[in-house]
Amino acid sequence: MVGGWESLTASKLTGVCRTAFPWTDNAAVLNIAFGTHSGLQLWQGGAMFDITPASGFTAGAVDGAGSAGFGTGAFGVGGYGLPSTGDYFPLTWSFAAWGQNLLASPRNQTIFAWTNNTAAKAAPLANAPANVTHMLVAPLNGGYQVFALGCNEEVSGVFNPLCIRHSSIRNNSQWSTSASGSTAREYVLTGGGRIVAGRMAGPVMLVWTSDALFLGTYVGALNQPWRFDRVGRNCGLIGPNAAVVVGQSAFWVSPDRQFYRYVVGGEPEPIPCPIRQAFAENVAASQGDKIVASSNAEFGEVRFDYPDGRDGYENSRYLALCLTGPDAGSWYRGIMGRTTFVDAGPSAFPVGVAFDGAVYFHEKGRSADGAPFSWFVETADSYLDPEHGLLVRGLWPDFKGQVGPVNVTVTARRTPQGAEVSSVPAAMAAGDAKTDLLLSGRLFKVRFSGASAPTACRIGEPVFDVAATGLL
Repeated sequence: MVGGWESLTASKLTGVCRTAFPWTDNAAVLNIAFGTHSGLQLWQGGAMFDITPASGFTAGAVDGAGSAGFGTGAFGVGGYGLPSTGDYFPLTWSFAAWGQNLLASPRNQTIFAWTNNTAAKAAPLANAPANVTHMLVAPLNGGYQVFALGCNEEVSGVFNPLCIRHSSIRNNSQWSTSASGSTAREYVLTGGGRIVAGRMAGPVMLVWTSDALFLGTYVGALNQPWRFDRVGRNCGLIGPNAAVVVGQSAFWVSPDRQFYRYVVGGEPEPIPCPIRQAFAENVAASQGDKIVASSNAEFGEVRFDYPDGRDGYENSRYLALCLTGPDAGSWYRGIMGRTTFVDAGPSAFPVGVAFDGAVYFHEKGRSADGAPFSWFVETADSYLDPEHGLLVRGLWPDFKGQVGPVNVTVTARRTPQGAEVSSVPAAMAAGDAKTDLLLSGRLFKVRFSGASAPTACRIGEPVFDVAATGLL
């Protein structure tokens, strides 16, 4: 099914958005926060509000800088264990809800809190570390804790890329480990590299470094309430937005441009991807931090938007993996420029943002915000009969939910490296039972395409009308 998209608002965001976060307040009102390279904005009730912190926030970069190879900046930029003097990554944000309020952390800066007043700006969270790589909120029985993943050590104040600190339970401004009654604590992960990001998977926490995956478990001990165990090596995370959790499973892209899956209780494992080569070879140099992993619960899939060097330095294409149904394990790809993408729930539809700041509800409507959009689905070459040449005389399609014409093109060749011969594209209206063709060969592929407004179609398995032309 090809889904459309519609504008969330006529107002465009200021700056390039890398992270979006939807949540509902105590009145069940939908809020969506957008973190751009230049500020923090909020959508509520159909209107946009600028809630960029008035102090303590510094605008960041749009693009990554440095050499290729590690995906995020040049090797050796900045002193080891210290923040670089200049950011070499595109500015991304980490978001979380603390009750009905928003916590927001621009990468390598402090944590900010917004208290659900559209007339007010976000403000620095009291006592939080000054430099935070990634922030998240861990729900516990009876309370919450804010985590700073990759941050300043409490005593020295020096930034440690493997340091983890969390606030006291139910008190997001209590970060001192020595204060009376405090449940705030500090941990330092083993191994090298740096923390890239974290995600909650039910009651457990997943923390990725540039090299490994750690599992955080709440054990409740007074001196060490959380325990962090390394569950995989050489399977780190390429960028802070390149991981998504679906249920108890995590999916992500590693610095070597491999796709991984981890199910809580198991071990990280590579995901076979027959179309990975084009992705791995063409991710734009030093722009790996722009990769965005997201889920689409309606269709049971995960999606990876990425910057393809053939198009420039900005997100322009995506790969998607089907998780459920008869096509589970199948991959497909598409061309679409979205700098961030987030699944539906609590919003009614997934939300995607374009480079120019336009915000869209996806899987809504059957057009590109009222305009036509072009799409196609094409099979690989396949033998309809491995022993005989065939004359293809027609095709019975298997369409459901068709809106607008669907063009059908069949391409044939006699040998795997032989010349291609294609039929004239046949436009099929909704309800057309068959299209006539006339071409011969041994290997055939079919292309279905559309370019109308509205347009929609779910494509099943086509049936060919063929006649044998002899042994080949």
